[in-house]
Amino acid sequence: MTKKEVLFCTSNEEKLRDLRYILGDEFDLKSDPVELTEIQGNPDEITLAKTKEAYKLLKRPLITEDTCLCFNAFKGLPGPYIKHFLLNIGPMGVYNLLSQFEDKSGYSLCTFGYVDENGVKLFEGRTDGTIVSPRGHVDISWNCIFEPEGYDKTFAELTFEEKNRVSHRYKAGIKLKVSVI
Repeated sequence: MTKKEVLFCTSNEEKLRDLRYILGDEFDLKSDPVELTEIQGNPDEITLAKTKEAYKLLKRPLITEDTCLCFNAFKGLPGPYIKHFLLNIGPMGVYNLLSQFEDKSGYSLCTFGYVDENGVKLFEGRTDGTIVSPRGHVDISWNCIFEPEGYDKTFAELTFEEKNRVSHRYKAGIKLKVSVI
């Protein structure tokens, strides 16, 4: 069986490793750290714009991703802007944003954009959970402050396999895999 070659527009090694695991042997997933414009908007608008821009530049089948961390107390914010919050105030600062709110619930959201000669398709995955004080490996990601529903561990504390059975990326990736194969 010939593997379907697809380009994943990311420079994030963790995202690449996760998606290779999720998509499995049917795909030959390559990465390209192409710099894409990050528009302001909702996750679908952001992913659609990135996917179209990448296809215009690279002219081949490819995948883009937009990832969000959303607080229910903030009506979905910081959402797609979580990266900027983390870079400026870190995971503890993000957690502290909720200190005055009783509701610490939220969700992680992944939207993959896939494009080929037939056009763009979007695939969304969502994992509900709770925003907690940093636990596990603490870096500049939010994995250490997000505890998925039904678990007493953060994404950072879960094994690679555990995380990739419940994550927002896994849920979106399975939809992508089923649609593209």
